[in-house]
Amino acid sequence: MLRTRHQPTRLLGVDDVDDALDLCARDPAANVYVASRILDGGLGLGSTAAQGVFDDGRLQAFVWTIANVIPVGTSAASWGPLGTQVRKVRRRCASFLGPREEVLGLWDETRTAFQRPRAVRPDQPLMATRTPPSQLGFAVDERVRQATLDEVDLVLPAAEHMFTHEIGYPPYTGSPSFYRDSIWRLIRQGRTYVVVEDGRVVFKADIGSVAFDTCQVQGVWLTPEQRGRGLAAGYMASVLEQAMADHAPFVTLYVNDFNAPALATYERIGMERIGTFATILF
Repeated sequence: MLRTRHQPTRLLGVDDVDDALDLCARDPAANVYVASRILDGGLGLGSTAAQGVFDDGRLQAFVWTIANVIPVGTSAASWGPLGTQVRKVRRRCASFLGPREEVLGLWDETRTAFQRPRAVRPDQPLMATRTPPSQLGFAVDERVRQATLDEVDLVLPAAEHMFTHEIGYPPYTGSPSFYRDSIWRLIRQGRTYVVVEDGRVVFKADIGSVAFDTCQVQGVWLTPEQRGRGLAAGYMASVLEQAMADHAPFVTLYVNDFNAPALATYERIGMERIGTFATILF
């Protein structure tokens, strides 16, 4: 373990919003998730969402610790100071995620305080594009559209299937009310895109975060019976086109390195690898 000089840390609050956003803005593609939560009020009065490390009174780095541990602007010099706060949230932490070097470094600093992870995914390509696929001569699928609020219960099974397959366990036990509400909020914001056939969703994708003219696609799902038929590229091309028009001109996502079909689809519609994420799931 690398030993570094002591650096003061404290919880971030309302007065730190601008400085925290400035740190996020240094790499919008990597930090759009956290920036979006801050813009939504995540550092409001009484917030315990983020712990920052300071040098001469200036914010140098911080870690987001609501549900997921997400480092922003961290390095070996800050993993130790921030590790104290990370250990405190071990019982309510679902995952570590973010830029690979930062995630794995912070994990090495704190791992003895956590249970054994269910999965470590150290090589997740971060993909991005500013070019609408139609400008590359790629035909978009016109059936892709924004979901409507009266379709929440159509989207729910697709979202549940995607989550369970990706994370390894269902998104809820008992009542689906909280999970359903999260779907409702995304649809209300115009951030869920679907293809509906015969009264059911066969494709969906969400825009999970928006900040700095950047948006991040998440929750991509295609019904199993349509996989392997070449439909995903047209669906995703349409999502990119609409996301650029509706939300932000720079579209990003990250994907598991072992998901070869998804990687091929994203590359086919013009997305390029610009970095690497890592995720540790509990």
